[in-house]
Amino acid sequence: MKKGITWLWRIIWKTVLWFFVGSVGLVVLYRFVPVPITPLMIIRWVEYKSAGEEYGIAYDWTPMEEISSAMQRAVVASEDQKFTQHNGFDWEAMQTAWENNKKGKNVKGASTITQQTVKNVFLWPGRTYLRKGLEAYFTVLVELIWPKERILEVYLNVIEVGSGKYGVGTAASSFYKTTPAKLNSSQAAMIAALLPSPRRWNPNRPTPYLVGRQGWIRVQMRNLGPLPWEGE
Repeated sequence: MKKGITWLWRIIWKTVLWFFVGSVGLVVLYRFVPVPITPLMIIRWVEYKSAGEEYGIAYDWTPMEEISSAMQRAVVASEDQKFTQHNGFDWEAMQTAWENNKKGKNVKGASTITQQTVKNVFLWPGRTYLRKGLEAYFTVLVELIWPKERILEVYLNVIEVGSGKYGVGTAASSFYKTTPAKLNSSQAAMIAALLPSPRRWNPNRPTPYLVGRQGWIRVQMRNLGPLPWEGE
């Protein structure tokens, strides 16, 4: 019995150790190289294939220097205005979301851009305690190893922007027949506006809600001003 318990603890310890080494190694690797594929891309592919539907993946990595400053500011203004100030967690927003959730209110989530990047690159969609715990762990790692500019660069490249479409490079070419470097504030705000439901909305057929959200984002972009690394 004692040998069995010892063996089990060794297995658990080795599993934890290898997970830690592997996760740190992967975060360090993605600090410098483009993310080749994400769990969400694979999940979507399996979903469509299981339903007998065709599913292509449009994904083309775009370096940060080739993404317009308007596009960068648009997602920060839309998704996480304290992005450059926090350490990966917006504690005030989390507290507000928790209190509103207890009251039964349907409010926007408190996930930061770092948390959303972690979810897209390393994890899977879901609200289980396991996934939330792993999200917190990877968020700390990413904030320690990646600079803010890199976090935003990865986020802009892996976000889902439509059915089978990922990243602002794909969004720019698909919706506006242009490059990410040439996206203006209006186009950038529209792309940012669709992110909460990218498979539901289309910038080429904007709903009144989407147009209203685009206008709100443009105002927030002006209030936000330049990001710290702009002009470097």
